[in-house]
Amino acid sequence: MAAIEVEGKKIELDDEGYMVNFEDWNEKVACALADIEGVSKTCPLTEDKMFLLKFIREYYKKYNAFPLPTAVCKNVHQPSQCVVERFIDPFKAWKIAGLPKPPTEVVYNIGRECG
Repeated sequence: MAAIEVEGKKIELDDEGYMVNFEDWNEKVACALADIEGVSKTCPLTEDKMFLLKFIREYYKKYNAFPLPTAVCKNVHQPSQCVVERFIDPFKAWKIAGLPKPPTEVVYNIGRECG
């Protein structure tokens, strides 16, 4: 199992780079994960990106489900492809938001939505 260190705290990641503990996330962790994913080399992340990440986290926490990218964009009053425009793909956005690895059925549905 891999780990990163952010401000002296060890953040455990699974073998694919998803956070193990949802509660370990904060904006600094998001910056470190964004750097690893090649989304942002400068922190803090833009206000738009951080707003999307926080919405994704709140959605997951409330519904225990992965939000579809178009639903995220609709709920934050952004164009329908806002997640893709800002993060390249929803898997990176979920990873940077500190969500766990999505199950196979979610991967399939996202492939259909984004494909």
